[in-house]
Amino acid sequence: MRRFFLSFRYAFEGLMTAFKRERNLKVHMIAAFLVIVFGFVFQLTISEWMILILTIAVVIIAELINTAIERTVDLVSPKYHPLAKEAKDIAAAACLISAVTSVIIGILLFGSKLYIFFID
Repeated sequence: MRRFFLSFRYAFEGLMTAFKRERNLKVHMIAAFLVIVFGFVFQLTISEWMILILTIAVVIIAELINTAIERTVDLVSPKYHPLAKEAKDIAAAACLISAVTSVIIGILLFGSKLYIFFID
């Protein structure tokens, strides 16, 4: 049972380390906070909340995986290597795709609500 709780502790430490050191993760967390506030303001439905929470999770997970890949590549390949660059670029592409997709989902979730808010 102790190992079970230790695994949560280590995961939380990893999250805190990434949050302290990764600017992009901070940006995503701030954006997530603001979007959640908008969710309350615009009274999202349960289905919309599920989509929103899943979208936020995917972006944060992508950023955490990207960070882990970058750190691992830096550890095993401290000098420049084309494959190391490719690994980092591909991981960054995953973050880009998740972020762009989240913006599209945000527009779909909030677009009509914002239109009604500003037009009425």
